Amino acid sequence: MWRDYLRGQTGRLALGFVLMAVEGGTLAVLARLVQPAFDRMFAGSDMAAIWWLGGAILGLFCLRAAASLAARAVTTRIALETSSAMQTDLLDHMLGLDGRFYQANPPGALIERVQGDTMAVQGIWLTLLSAIGRDVLSLLALIAVAVSIDLRWSLVALVGIPLLVIPSRVIQRYVRRKVDQMRSLSGQRATRLDEVFHGINAIKLAGDEAHQRQRYRAVVDRLVTAGIKADVSRGAMPALIDVISGLGIVLVLAVGTREIMQGERTVGEFMAFFTAIGLAFQPLRRLGALAGTWQTAMASLSRVYAVLDTPPAIRSRPGAPRPDRAATGIEFRDVRLSYGGLAVLNGLSFRAEAGRTTAIVGPSGAGKSTVFNLLTRLVDADSGEVLLGGVPVGALDLAGLREMFSVVSQDPALFDETIRDNILLGRKDVPEDALARAVAAAHLTEVVAGFPAGLETPAGPRGSALSGGQRQRIAIARALLRDAPVLLLDEATSALDAVAEAAVTEALERLAAGRTTLVIAHRLATVRKADHILVIDRGRLAEEGTHDALLARNGLYAGLCRLQFTD
Repeated sequence: MWRDYLRGQTGRLALGFVLMAVEGGTLAVLARLVQPAFDRMFAGSDMAAIWWLGGAILGLFCLRAAASLAARAVTTRIALETSSAMQTDLLDHMLGLDGRFYQANPPGALIERVQGDTMAVQGIWLTLLSAIGRDVLSLLALIAVAVSIDLRWSLVALVGIPLLVIPSRVIQRYVRRKVDQMRSLSGQRATRLDEVFHGINAIKLAGDEAHQRQRYRAVVDRLVTAGIKADVSRGAMPALIDVISGLGIVLVLAVGTREIMQGERTVGEFMAFFTAIGLAFQPLRRLGALAGTWQTAMASLSRVYAVLDTPPAIRSRPGAPRPDRAATGIEFRDVRLSYGGLAVLNGLSFRAEAGRTTAIVGPSGAGKSTVFNLLTRLVDADSGEVLLGGVPVGALDLAGLREMFSVVSQDPALFDETIRDNILLGRKDVPEDALARAVAAAHLTEVVAGFPAGLETPAGPRGSALSGGQRQRIAIARALLRDAPVLLLDEATSALDAVAEAAVTEALERLAAGRTTLVIAHRLATVRKADHILVIDRGRLAEEGTHDALLARNGLYAGLCRLQFTD
C-alpha cells in the first residue's frame, strides 16, 4: 500500500502529522494548566491569574481548532487521491483481464470492488491517519503529563490496560470474518440490482416483481445481520476500555484523595492529573475502536488486491510483430476450449479464405460466438492453433491483432455519450468528412437529421435512447470508420424488423465488400449470400460447403434450414 499509493503523498503526510501533533499536544498543555488554575486561583485566591490563564486556554482552543481543520483538509485530500488512484488502477487492470475472469466475476460484484471496497478504504484512511497522528500523539502527551505529576498514580490508572490484549485479538478475528462476509454480500447485492435493472421489462411482463423483491431482500437481510454483528463487535473494544477506565479512575480517586488529605499532594496537582488521565482515555477509546476499523480496511484491501494481483492471462509476447493487413486468411487447427470444466470447442478445425464471406451456423451453444472470441484473443484456446494470415494469433502483437477486426454484433456496445462519441470511440484523429462518409454509408444520415442535436444527441445508457436499428447503424458506422481488413458479424440483423433489417443489411454489404468476413447467421438470406458455410455442432465442424451442396447432402444444415432459418 505504501509503495503503490502513499509514497507520493510523503509531504502531505508529514504536514498532516505535524498539524495533528499540534492538535493533540494542545490537550496536554491544557491538562497541565489545570494545576496552576486550581492552586493559584482557587487555593491561593490569585484572581489576577485568571487573565493570563484564561487567555492561554482560549488561545490553545483556537490553535487546536485551526490545526484540526487544516489536518482534516490534508488527510481528506490524501484519502480521496489514494482512493481515486486505486479505483483507476483497478479499472485499468481489469480492462486487461480475459473473458474467463469476467465469466467468474459478475458485473455487480466487480462494480462493488471498484466503488464499494475502494470507498471503504478511503474512509478507513481518514480514520487511520487521524488515529496515528492525533490520537497516538494526544495519548502519549497526556500520559507524559500524568507521569510528570505522579508516576504511581499513572500506573494505578492504567493497571487494567494489559487485560485488553487477549480480548482485542479475539474481537479482531471475529470482526474480520464478519466484514469479509459483508463485502461479499455487498457484491451479491450489486449483482442482484444489476440483474433487475437490465431485465426490468422481462420482470414486469412475467409478473416476477415479488420473486425478484424476495431474492433481493434475502441478500439484504443477510447483509444487515452481518453488519450488525460486525458493528457491535467493533464497539466491544471501546466498551471494554470504558470499564477499564472506570476501574482506573476509581483507584486513582482512592489513592489521590488519601494523599491530598495527608498533605502530600495539592488539589491542583490532583486535578491536573485527573484531567490528563480523563482526556487520555478518549484517544485510548478511539484507538481501541481502531482494531475493528483496521479489520474492515484489511477486508476491503484484500478484495482489491485479489483483483490487482490477478495476472493478465492474455498479453503480447515481447517483440511480437504486428500482423500483415493483407494476410487475412483464417484457420483453426484442432482447437479445444473449456469454461469452468464445460467443453465448448472439441477439436474445431476449419479454414476461411481471405477476401471471402464465410457463414457460421449451428445449434444454440455449438460454440459459434467462441470462434470470434478466440480470433480476437478475448480468450485463448486450451490447445490447438488459431491462425491469421498463417501466423498463430498468440504470436502477434495483441493491440495490432485487434486492430485487424471490426465487430458488429446483435447487441452492439453503446455508451452514455453522444452519437458522435459512440462512433468515434475515443478517436481524435478522424476528419469530419471521413465521419460524414461513414455515417452516410451506414444509412445513419436520416436518423441523425431527425434529432435536433444531430450527432451530439445523447445515446443514453447502453444506447437506451435509440432503437435497435439505430444502434446497429451506429455500430456499422464505427466499423466503417475503423476500416479493419477482417469483419466479424455476430447475428447482426436477427433482432431487427424488416424495414430496419433491409437498411442495415445494405450497410453491412457495403462494409463487407473486399474484406474477409465471418458471419454468424440465423437468416437464410444471409447464409445464401455466403461464399462458404461452416456448420458447427457440439464444438466440432460437422459440415461445410455451399448452400446448395449442403442442402443436397440433407444433413444437419438441411435440418437447420427447415427448423430455424426463415426468410
